[in-house]
Amino acid sequence: MNRFVQIRRDLHQIPELGFQEFKTQAYILSYLETLPPERLEIRTWRTGVLVKVKGRNPRQTIGYRADIDGLPISEQTGYEFSSTHEGLMHACGHDMHTSIALGVVTVLVEQPIDDDAVFFFQPAEEGPGGAQPMMESEEFQAWKPDIIVALHIAPEYPVGTIATREGLLFANTSELFIDLKGKGGHAAYPHHANDMVVAASHLVTQLQSVISRNVDPLDSAVITIGKITGGTVQNIIAETARLEGTIRTLSVESMNKVKERIEAIVAGIEASFQCEAVIDYGAMYHQVYNHEEVTREFMNFARESGHMEVIECREAMTGEDFGYMLAEIPGLMFWLGVQSEFGLHHAKLRPSEDAIERAISFLTSYMKWKGSR
Repeated sequence: MNRFVQIRRDLHQIPELGFQEFKTQAYILSYLETLPPERLEIRTWRTGVLVKVKGRNPRQTIGYRADIDGLPISEQTGYEFSSTHEGLMHACGHDMHTSIALGVVTVLVEQPIDDDAVFFFQPAEEGPGGAQPMMESEEFQAWKPDIIVALHIAPEYPVGTIATREGLLFANTSELFIDLKGKGGHAAYPHHANDMVVAASHLVTQLQSVISRNVDPLDSAVITIGKITGGTVQNIIAETARLEGTIRTLSVESMNKVKERIEAIVAGIEASFQCEAVIDYGAMYHQVYNHEEVTREFMNFARESGHMEVIECREAMTGEDFGYMLAEIPGLMFWLGVQSEFGLHHAKLRPSEDAIERAISFLTSYMKWKGSR
């Protein structure tokens, strides 16, 4: 078995939530200790790891980012190497992201390029967001790269395919939490109470009008309420209710407009149902905007090298905090085809492990080309 496939399987068994990736960090550090130390410098930041592979004659620093956290999902893959952490799973492919990055580190240690290469094993991509605070750290600033690249697995594309585009790739995203508080009471006496299940139901329905009536039809935006909680038992009127969801837009302007409308609607719910409401936008992620020149050069290299089939894809409503890095550093993100029947964040996601070696080979070729020019 390819050793980086085994690394992926090891990591798959120990998924951890954001800023709790203690076992994952220890695993990464343990593997790095097996590599020749002459060209390696290693630092840690919270539960993340930063690795510099020193070049032979550096003129610039090439950055590569891999996220390392898992999701609160109960795995249903049937793998022999399924998660050993109950209720947690690498359902977004970060185990593959990490194993690929370790593979590239290994090759560049053994076959150094002229330029320095820095690898950021970033925690908390799924939440509450690790990219922005990592970038603000002394460790990151000391090794801030001149360009930066990252990938995300794509179950819908076949192995041997990458997909990306110049400009906007992923949307602006924001979490959305709305808490409603009214007055509880006996189900037989609704006139003595103030039912927050009813208020929440009206609110969900009204929120759907924001996209259809307040966003430019030529723009794109999404409001999804993925979870509602309220009440205690069937014969007590609910005093509280909570809505949990997400907002995604292709423009910053639309994000601001959507939030304005949400706040206006929630104020109306407060007045209509004589309740109190609190809005929390939680974690907000900057759009992933690929720099045109770097992306064009990258795609041309991929086509000419013959390592991968290259698809120019459309933008997606996916959220990724790598966007914060691209806001300050020229670079790009691309989709890596992994051919899975089930998609990202699904309990049965089974990405093809054949993509691991293909990605390592392609990325090391790109870095050798980019880092020796």
